[in-house]
Amino acid sequence: MKVLFALCLVGGSLITHAQSDTLVYAQGTITSAATKEPVVARISYQSLPYGSKVGFFSGSSFLFPLYDNDKYTITVEASGYAPAKYVLNPAEAGADRKLIRNIELELPNSASHNAEDTHTVGKVMRLNDLNFDAGRTTISSSSHAELDEVVTMLKRNPRMVIQLEGHTDTRGNANANLKLSEDRVKAVKAYLVSKGGNKNKIKTKAFGGTQPISREETEAAHALNRRVELRILEN
Repeated sequence: MKVLFALCLVGGSLITHAQSDTLVYAQGTITSAATKEPVVARISYQSLPYGSKVGFFSGSSFLFPLYDNDKYTITVEASGYAPAKYVLNPAEAGADRKLIRNIELELPNSASHNAEDTHTVGKVMRLNDLNFDAGRTTISSSSHAELDEVVTMLKRNPRMVIQLEGHTDTRGNANANLKLSEDRVKAVKAYLVSKGGNKNKIKTKAFGGTQPISREETEAAHALNRRVELRILEN
């Protein structure tokens, strides 16, 4: 008996038809978080943990296979935007064997408070330099510069209403995580108000560990999930 395989080329790699029936594919689009328009970016990826499988290309969308059910990192870079990096886990793929990850690129921190035209309703900015002691609500002094920029943004846009959204990683007790994320965003609001922010223009919302960016069980992924984001509600 002869077994025939149809050959196809995906992401620069030659794979058999039999292989393609079981592969998981990462698929997504690259857009501006501010305008929602497509962004042409440099996209690179590599398998974990050793980077034995790598690839890169340019475009505003991507589609590539995740061989051997390995987890991958994907890095997206575009001129004028902060780089974005995510962990892709094939276990999160749907029944169609596609792992959908649409990526929105943000402005760099240094540019965000100067670009007034990007302060559109619905825009979400991650406070990347906001740090807390482990399991606590005390804001590190290294976070003050970024929070002071938020105060400046609010003063320059007196009609702006923001919502601080707190997230923890997925480990530990769910109720405790929810309480911790709530206390942290309240601490951030208190700091902003102490520096002249209008308390009536600053809302808070806590999510605990219910909205992780990655479900990867690594310290890097847990750190990515622990975050406070700023959402513009009105402007």
